[in-house]
Amino acid sequence: MKTLRFIFRSFQTRVTFILIVTMIFSGVVSNLLIYKFTLDSQFSQLRDKLMVIAQTAALTVDPAALSRIPLNRDGVQAPEYQTVAGTLRKIKDLNQLITYIYIMTRTSQEGIWQFIVDPISPTQEQRRRGLTSYPGDRYNASRFPEMLKAFDGPSADRRLAKDEWGITLSGYAPIRDSGGKAIAVLGVDVTAADVYAIQQEVHRRAILVLLLGVVLSLVIGMLIARGITEPIERLVDGTRHIAQGDLRYKVKIEGTDEINQLAQAFNRMALRLYRSRRKLDKYFYHTVEALIRILEARDRYTRGHSERVSGYAEKIAAKMGFGPQEIILLKEAALIHDIGKLGVQESILNKKEALTEEEWESIRHHPIIAEDILRPLLLNKEMLAMIRGHHERYDGSGYPDRHAGDAISVFTQILSVADSYDAMTSPRAYRQALCREEAVRELQKNRGSQFSPKVVDTFLGIINEE
Repeated sequence: MKTLRFIFRSFQTRVTFILIVTMIFSGVVSNLLIYKFTLDSQFSQLRDKLMVIAQTAALTVDPAALSRIPLNRDGVQAPEYQTVAGTLRKIKDLNQLITYIYIMTRTSQEGIWQFIVDPISPTQEQRRRGLTSYPGDRYNASRFPEMLKAFDGPSADRRLAKDEWGITLSGYAPIRDSGGKAIAVLGVDVTAADVYAIQQEVHRRAILVLLLGVVLSLVIGMLIARGITEPIERLVDGTRHIAQGDLRYKVKIEGTDEINQLAQAFNRMALRLYRSRRKLDKYFYHTVEALIRILEARDRYTRGHSERVSGYAEKIAAKMGFGPQEIILLKEAALIHDIGKLGVQESILNKKEALTEEEWESIRHHPIIAEDILRPLLLNKEMLAMIRGHHERYDGSGYPDRHAGDAISVFTQILSVADSYDAMTSPRAYRQALCREEAVRELQKNRGSQFSPKVVDTFLGIINEE
């Protein structure tokens, strides 16, 4: 005891000891907060992705063909079953995370559903246990509240669920007929093993970050005794920002090398977490790009349209002096701006004759469909506004909101010009492509009415330079 009193007689020693204890405690708490936040965020994003995949997949299913499938074992031989099953297999192939994809509908018995289409054959073990998924085979859906809600709108399980088929996390979306009535539910499943594999990587990184934090706390605590209060407060403030989801926040500390090293380690930790989130975001964009390819496969006249629009938009934004981050945001919006056309019938997209008013209304609705598809993924609000408003006109006669002038963001104005120019210079089912000179004249003609004068002038300057 006397030895301890002698050691702690020094103020510097006491401060150093308190610093070490405080920093270790702060490191553990911040790591736990970040770990919990990351796990919760990752699980939430996985649920959102399952809902988006289910929702977009449901839009590709022909409800009329679905309703003609006989609900008995011979139903698998029906041409309609083979068509729908083929569509579901393509969607599964494009989304490697998915293990099962299927379509069910209600029966007259409360909580009991029946299979319509399941393109994934049961395994030998599942068959041995008597599990089959032929059209008309019954399934007890009363065990899964989120599945029961799916007739009203997209949903996903809030936790891993177990049934006779295994342990999975599932997303659901309704399939609606031409009148908007939900006639069936499309489900997509991810197995528990895949979910655990994703979480194990988070476990490993959390342990490494914790160990690094403890080691750095010991080293820095032994070297520094004075002037430590302010840097500690900044580190704690940084922890709060990270715990709240601001993974791009950086701790700025001026002082001794050791404290500076701790700040850099903290920022590297935040950067790793930010990059992990960006990887998940990139997975989303790859998924959406795959869906865009499905769209372009349905509408052969727009193949490559999104990539060209993205390229034009990038050139315009760069010429107008916008920064790299703003240009990246614009390019990403341009790549997925037409995803709402997944909700438009293929016969309308490829129709050579003049569209009826009802068909035009379906076309005009696609920006809203795109926003509804993308909103659950918490995309940047400005990006959602670009996608929703890319058919607005400068004079206020566009759709869906009839915004005009500066009420339309400059990025949306850029996307509108790029989209219209590529549409004019590309062939369509109802007309031949315009040559560059004809398209330029159209831009000049609609300058100030359909398009922003400043954006048109910038784009025409780029064309002249090229």
